[in-house]
Amino acid sequence: MTEAPSTTIPAVCPELGIEVPVASIDRELRKLWEQDEARTNASLMNLVVYSEKPGALIENSAIIRELTREHACRAILVGIDRHEPQPSLRAWITAHCHLADGRKSVCCEQIAFHLTGRVTGRFRNTVFAHLNSDLPLVFWWQGELSEILTERLVSVMDRLIIDSSSWADPAAAFARIEEASQSNPDLIIQDHAWTRSWQFRVGIASLFDDPAAQQALPEIDTVEITYHSEHRNTALQMLAWLAVQAGWKDRSSSGKFAFESTGGAVISVVLHEDPTAPPLSSVVIRAKNATVRITQKTGASHVERQLEAGAYKASSLSPADPASPAELVAVQLARGGKNSLYQKILPRFRAMLESGK
Repeated sequence: MTEAPSTTIPAVCPELGIEVPVASIDRELRKLWEQDEARTNASLMNLVVYSEKPGALIENSAIIRELTREHACRAILVGIDRHEPQPSLRAWITAHCHLADGRKSVCCEQIAFHLTGRVTGRFRNTVFAHLNSDLPLVFWWQGELSEILTERLVSVMDRLIIDSSSWADPAAAFARIEEASQSNPDLIIQDHAWTRSWQFRVGIASLFDDPAAQQALPEIDTVEITYHSEHRNTALQMLAWLAVQAGWKDRSSSGKFAFESTGGAVISVVLHEDPTAPPLSSVVIRAKNATVRITQKTGASHVERQLEAGAYKASSLSPADPASPAELVAVQLARGGKNSLYQKILPRFRAMLESGK
């Protein structure tokens, strides 16, 4: 197999560590640890980061350096150049080390692969061969899904991290995941689009703990959501969450979303795009005598929560949700769990995608 440098990766790439022959990765990793007895190898999971974006390997190595400050792992970075027909495979190893107790370096291994040409089988075998079999596998798939996401690959995953907002056809992409995960019903999916709405959901739930908002719940007649143009999926997932948690039925009409409350009242939905806004900038829930409002201004580091019910008013602040992919993954790894609420709203969300509204 050719190991000539690709045009997307420099011939010498110190950002990725030491370039090594693929067959010598394990031996070279052992040498890496033997060089410094003060290093401790720490790993709680396999974290595979997959991307077809040019230059992503170098970007992801910088992300892993920051992630390993809090999340010990064996990181396997995979970059694929699907436009280069000549098969090639290059590999690098490094260790991301952080000082612990002012004395000892706690380090996490990183293996990076760059593949070109037809890669489906080679990619899968390359990744499988270098997993730590005693640890869970968290797979962060960046960008559009492709035929590389096979049932065999998904069968070994414990978590699949995605960003559905980055997909041109999210309905088709979720169908692909469903098909590929047939043999892995325990697969946990973590979606950046969902994580971006965390503080909004927490804010709405906390405001409806207030007796004034609880009394207004049966009288809700309007939901208004303002979102960034690239983050419609976050808005739809918020809408699906509201509908599922409140027990609303679908009652769409005239090409627009609408719901029916448990008491039979019609709830209209208004969605606004704002290309200057955060992923979510406003969720407003209106009832006859009350309004619940969660907002985040462009550039703000906090989310505002407001409840108005007649003369009664209540307000509070919470931190804004993270914005960058690295921050979102850090939050997802920290929270862990089975992400059961996302699984609960996923069918409703997918129905919204497939409705084409």
